[in-house]
Amino acid sequence: MLKLPHNLPTLPEIINDLPNISGWETEVLSVVNHDQAVFLPTTNLKLADIDAVFAIALHMHQPTIPAGHSSSLISNLQYMFEHQHEGDNHNAKPFAYCYSRMGDLIPELVNQGCNPRVMLDYSGNLLWGLRQMGRSDILDNLKRITCETTYQPYVEWLGTMWSHAVIPSTPIADMKLHIIAWQHHFAAIFGWEALGRVKGFSPPEMHLPNHPDILFGFIKALKESGYLWLLVQEHTIETITGESITQKHLPHRLVARNSQGETISITTLIKTQGADTKLVAQMQPYYEAKTLSKQQLASNLVPPIVSQIGDGENGGVMMNEFPNGFKQAWWDMVQHGGGKTRVVAVCGTEYLELLADAGYLPEDFPPCQPVGQHQIWQQIPADNFSPNAVENAIQGIIKTNPNFHVDGALWTNHISWVQGYENVLSPMYELSNSFHRQFDHFLANN
Repeated sequence: MLKLPHNLPTLPEIINDLPNISGWETEVLSVVNHDQAVFLPTTNLKLADIDAVFAIALHMHQPTIPAGHSSSLISNLQYMFEHQHEGDNHNAKPFAYCYSRMGDLIPELVNQGCNPRVMLDYSGNLLWGLRQMGRSDILDNLKRITCETTYQPYVEWLGTMWSHAVIPSTPIADMKLHIIAWQHHFAAIFGWEALGRVKGFSPPEMHLPNHPDILFGFIKALKESGYLWLLVQEHTIETITGESITQKHLPHRLVARNSQGETISITTLIKTQGADTKLVAQMQPYYEAKTLSKQQLASNLVPPIVSQIGDGENGGVMMNEFPNGFKQAWWDMVQHGGGKTRVVAVCGTEYLELLADAGYLPEDFPPCQPVGQHQIWQQIPADNFSPNAVENAIQGIIKTNPNFHVDGALWTNHISWVQGYENVLSPMYELSNSFHRQFDHFLANN
């Protein structure tokens, strides 16, 4: 159990029929900003016994929509249940089971002598929607594997933006508000101690900004909010010299430099390319890890990691084939190494803590940056950092390379969450500016 600050309040989950997403910022930050090990005290894995590891994450989201009585806000999942003859809404019941089933699968496998691992990424919208719908059965099932010490070592929650906001189209000043909103709501549901164990972050749509100031603001907000590592997509990053990543199965250190020349960094685990949901549903990361052996990190060899995330409910393969494929993988591991040696599963924080315990520092991880940034920094002398210099460099590159952009990169690069959304983004930025003009001074003095 983590040591927590004294006299923490019990947070209400709902306030005036709305989710609790603000008001206890001081308490939230006091809980998440610590250097205590989360998994190391209870892990049953030893780095020396392992050849390779894998980590899988399940992403779950349902948006909040104005479709209730008198256009009140409800979960899209509720709408699906109430309109099952529209489109694919007949999947409402299978979706609901997908949101709950880890609470059944993990205890079942642990009681069978297996050594499973899973990371969970649920948006705040979905968690609130489940409570709105009265689905305490789903939330209680999730609480079982989150709060009971028997199952905590096998499950890791990843933080995210409360309402699935993609980073590049979010005002920099709002990023931390989105991040802490999710932390508020998670603590209200699962408790302070569970929140203190959330150290990895899953950006919505795996969308990594490559504009220097947006990236810097994002990483700064993450670190101030207690996060130690970030899941990133393989093709969204490059080496510091602009080449493709070649050590995708090792942790990296994402370096963010802003237009003033300031730098900040955070550890990353790399999600490899592929048809994400199908790969996770069929447990491909395990079978890929079986083809790997220890790799060089600093002066020694370490087990490489295959990291993958996919929608936890979308598609027939995930809805129907995943449970059996999930179980089969753990049974196979038990037969080949007892589930604790050779090729095993880890949670992301667990893996990084094992490396830290072996003496590895974040500075030992290969550095990387968002794709395209090398081109920007090539245009700017080291002593000439400024917002104007960065903007001039970007515009100069665009003139010679029309495909270059600073909209960031995500799961599928043919979709932009910036271009084509100007009619939404402009008023959103205006609202953000008005909000901060009204409240920032008040917050600074209270």
